[in-house]
Amino acid sequence: MVKEGGKLERFLAYPPDQILFIALALLPGFALHEFAHAYTAWRFGDPTAKREGRVTLNPLVHLDPIGTIAVFLLGFGWAKPVPVNRFHFRRPRLAGVLVTLAGPLANLLIAFVSLFLWHVLTQWGGVVPTEDSALVRMFDALIGINIVLFVFNLLPLPPLDGYRILEDLAPPHLRVRLTQLETYAIVLFLVLFVTPLGDRVFGPIFSTLVPSVYAGMEAVLRPLFGL
Repeated sequence: MVKEGGKLERFLAYPPDQILFIALALLPGFALHEFAHAYTAWRFGDPTAKREGRVTLNPLVHLDPIGTIAVFLLGFGWAKPVPVNRFHFRRPRLAGVLVTLAGPLANLLIAFVSLFLWHVLTQWGGVVPTEDSALVRMFDALIGINIVLFVFNLLPLPPLDGYRILEDLAPPHLRVRLTQLETYAIVLFLVLFVTPLGDRVFGPIFSTLVPSVYAGMEAVLRPLFGL
């Protein structure tokens, strides 16, 4: 491990001892997110992603090398976008919303299942976690990162899923306007993420919504585990 202030740590967005856990959480997070887009599009009649081999849970098919490296250097990244041809959809607006929403919901599912398994291990399985143990850090990463991915991808900023949903739900005249502004909005998005301004914009959003989503999942599981 590189000590704090070491040469490696200067170039990483996360402490070196967290990298393995973050990577193991991102693999299913990215893979299931993109699989959900591809599978839902296929079920609604678009064979594009299916033909390109994207209806799979193999993370290597979905990972983008640059986007993956960016996660560890910049603190955010991306997977390969799933190709979707909406002309194949029988009901394009409804299918478009559901295909886009499927990705973030897949991340929420990972977080929920991980939280459920955590309570199974600790409440029913007799596992006594020790502070900062590998098990605790693994489940913290699986739950926390996938909640963040769920919230992050639903932000109404291009190129995120939330913006695509907004476009599909908007009336035609407004949808055209959103498309015209997309290039400028992407530039704004990048500026926010590479400058301290992003902390002021996104900080309150994540500090409010991420704990709220976690609390909601705990509330669902509380009757089952007697929490």
